[in-house]
Amino acid sequence: MFNSIILILDATLRNATPLIFAALAGMFSERTGIVNIALEGKILISAFAGAAAAYVTGSPWMGLLAGILASVVFAQLHAFATVTHNGDHVVSGLAINILAAGLTASLGNFWFHQGGNTPNLVNRAEELNARFEPIVLPFAKALEDVPIIGGIYSELLSGHYFLVYLAFIAVPLCWFILFRTKFGLRVRAVGENPQAVDTAGISVAKTRYLALLVCGILAGFAGVYLSVALTAQFSPNMSAGKGYMALAALIFGKWRPRGALQACLLFGVLQAIADRSQGLVIGGIEMPVQLIEALPYILTVVLLGGFIGRAVAPKAIGRPYVKERS
Repeated sequence: MFNSIILILDATLRNATPLIFAALAGMFSERTGIVNIALEGKILISAFAGAAAAYVTGSPWMGLLAGILASVVFAQLHAFATVTHNGDHVVSGLAINILAAGLTASLGNFWFHQGGNTPNLVNRAEELNARFEPIVLPFAKALEDVPIIGGIYSELLSGHYFLVYLAFIAVPLCWFILFRTKFGLRVRAVGENPQAVDTAGISVAKTRYLALLVCGILAGFAGVYLSVALTAQFSPNMSAGKGYMALAALIFGKWRPRGALQACLLFGVLQAIADRSQGLVIGGIEMPVQLIEALPYILTVVLLGGFIGRAVAPKAIGRPYVKERS
């Protein structure tokens, strides 16, 4: 029983990692008033760029750099549409998601001729290993047979990709930036009252562009984790709704890092339980696999349906800001 719990928690950390990065990414943009349903597209384009670059260069670090750059480009495209041209946030976000889905599948098929997939980043025949390797903590092997402590340290804490550890470090770091720095104060002020910020001589447009730059970097980590670490390959639409789930986690967490983290872990544990519940029999009836796999997404709908209590969004969210001319 204890070992099963450890395995579920271990899978929870892996499942929650891309959601954490994406939720933090959405937090910065939405705190400035930009509705960010385009998280899905940013995750997808970074996953493709990361896997493609890692395969071509043979380096996961070059894949990480390429994935982040691709996500930043899409984030700035989002800013160009919503900030510079005051476009509808939802429409532009959907356009970015559609563009990412089509572009990654088309380029993947054109470059690699594998139906939109990239080649596997681990290929012994080609002596290629371009994926991130799990980090084994000191003494993990020696302690793995120790009751309780060994399972927690060797299985739960050790053996994750560095991006998993980075995701949990990013939560307090983003909290500090958002609530303890001048940039964070401006981000929060722009999302609440852009007119007052503009009157104080602070550029609303610049703040939103910078916030979406940070958003692009964080979303890039999420996408690269999926393709260069977790699966060692890109496949079309591999983000599988994680951008929308991250947005739900952000709303669940009331646009705060700690609350978003808790929601991401909740989604992660549900996914872990679903993965380990294939063939589950209740009352002599075998539960459909599709129902079990849909549980995390059902929870997303429930949370967005308002069963989490009232979540107060930034006052200026979704509203274009046009600077008044004197």
